[in-house]
Amino acid sequence: MTDKNTSVAPAPRARGSDFLRRLSATPELGPVILLVVMLVVFTSINPAFLSLNNISNALTFTVELGLIALGMTLLMTSGEFDLSVGSVFGFTAVVMWTLINSGAMGMPAAFACAILVALAVGAINGFFVTRLKIPSFLVTLGMLLVVRGSALWLTSGFPQRTWDADDQWLAELLVGDFRIGGMRIYMSLIWFVTVALLLHYVLTRTRYGNWIQATGGNPAAARNRGVPTRSVKMALFMLTSALAGLAGIISSIRVSAANPNSGTTYELEVIAMVVIGGTALMGGRGTILGTVLGVLILRLMRNGIVLIGVPGLAYNIFIGAIILGMMALHSALERRHNEGT
Repeated sequence: MTDKNTSVAPAPRARGSDFLRRLSATPELGPVILLVVMLVVFTSINPAFLSLNNISNALTFTVELGLIALGMTLLMTSGEFDLSVGSVFGFTAVVMWTLINSGAMGMPAAFACAILVALAVGAINGFFVTRLKIPSFLVTLGMLLVVRGSALWLTSGFPQRTWDADDQWLAELLVGDFRIGGMRIYMSLIWFVTVALLLHYVLTRTRYGNWIQATGGNPAAARNRGVPTRSVKMALFMLTSALAGLAGIISSIRVSAANPNSGTTYELEVIAMVVIGGTALMGGRGTILGTVLGVLILRLMRNGIVLIGVPGLAYNIFIGAIILGMMALHSALERRHNEGT
């Protein structure tokens, strides 16, 4: 006979254990911990780190790389990546300002043409990867050289003047600024937040987001279930390239210079942001929220080490250490989740 007084106490512990397992499997957990620790350390050393003026300045430089990282997140989730984004960042701005300065077009038309050029670069990358079956590392490495060389050839290695952007409505729309209290906010931050929310919704709430993750997780099984893996990858290459071009144009207006060498090594920093945020390098799992955290971590890290007196040339040491540490943390959390502890 069953004892009516039998204890059911283990149930709460089971629920608590299940919560911990889910929490440990959350890819954003590591970046959140790192960001909090970093904020505490830098602020304790120099309280000016969290001043409104410093935060405003840091966010200004954050969103340009952040836009590229958002596109790269979806592309890497699908199992590919793009090494040409840094060169597209510089080339797209050069194309736009060359058209404007030559008198061929006004700013809105030149902007549209420049974005179309960026989309074309992404489409070529996608064609070589999806149709010719060449690894994206080789394709985009070659495209990096082609695009960078084109920018240098088009400008003879000299920056293009951009001061004609003054009082242009499109320039105001892209990089205009306003103040909230004592904080200066640029329109580029609004664009970054908007794109982040949109892509987060696509990745987590739509069938297309499921297609992206399935394409990166198991392409053969995804194709067998009717997922158009080629079209998905093609669209994501084009999206990533277009966002890199948009970021380059925003940067050129903000700093009043379209330099053919701008964006050099950005591709590596962007990939670092995405990986630190918790997106799987080999595809199948991605997180826009994690990428936003990764962007904040790396850009605030650059800002913080300068404020506390660490030589700026040591920045890469910190980035390398963070990447290794985050990979170890992600691996440990995933093993713990798989073991069910």
